Amino acid sequence: MIPRIDAQALTDPGHARHRDAADAVRIAAHEVGFMTVHATPIAGAEVAALIEAYRGFFHLPAAEKARIDMGRTGSNRGWGGPGSEQVDPTANPDYKQVFDCGFELPPGDPRAGMKYYAPNQWPDAPPGFRDTVRGYYAKACAVALELLRGVAGAIGEPRGYFDDKFDRPMALLRGNFYPRRPAEAGAKDFGIATHTDYGCLTLLATDGSPGLEVRLRGGGWVPVAAPPGEFIINFGEMLQMWTGGRVVATPHRVKGTDRERISVPLFFNPNHDANVAPIGSGETLLAGDHLAKRYDETYVHLQRA
Repeated sequence: MIPRIDAQALTDPGHARHRDAADAVRIAAHEVGFMTVHATPIAGAEVAALIEAYRGFFHLPAAEKARIDMGRTGSNRGWGGPGSEQVDPTANPDYKQVFDCGFELPPGDPRAGMKYYAPNQWPDAPPGFRDTVRGYYAKACAVALELLRGVAGAIGEPRGYFDDKFDRPMALLRGNFYPRRPAEAGAKDFGIATHTDYGCLTLLATDGSPGLEVRLRGGGWVPVAAPPGEFIINFGEMLQMWTGGRVVATPHRVKGTDRERISVPLFFNPNHDANVAPIGSGETLLAGDHLAKRYDETYVHLQRA
């Protein structure tokens, strides 16, 4: 069973139900790898407006989206068309479309040349798209950091353990557009094939449509969904490694259905120079090195490069 968490109770140590929320997060982190949260500062109406902004973009003509095709860059900012990602090397490239944007460095920052801080590419349409997405990005990062504090406390670390590792996060906000599953799709065709997320914590907003499936520890798959205003949270490879396995990354996938679906994950990842080797191990593994390797394995244009 995937725990459902009251975000207000989790993030406020003085809340009457804080201990219950922390206990549920401990189960989600150590045994499940997924949870859903409600009662965050992001309203359902804001998520619905964001979803419609992405819908407007993804329904633009392909030629217009291609003006900001990330395939022409050495990074992952802008539009990725069908087949632009391959998360499972044994499956075909995913048939979804994506729009990726990330943390914006101040002008003249020397880190601007790094692929995980690359300049964002913005479309001219639909109207207000850039402002809507940027506004949500800022709020989602703040919510993700609060949730990560709750996770830290639940697994026995100081609540503020992660704070100074996220002041210039490699946080990637993605709009996923899953069209109807193609009629000719076979066993190796997915909206997104089986994978674990690469980073720390994923804050996923959806339009409420079914499609996401989580692999059970004993085998088999269970669907998980959340309406706009509630969020699906899962943990990535980096956090599993960083916490010495106290947090687990669980495989998941989207096969696709007979209706289109939009989801918006925020992949909340630390600064590029954060040491994400197991806590207390004395080893060093930079977060940027881990993400760069995984990006190069996944994005088809970076595989070719």
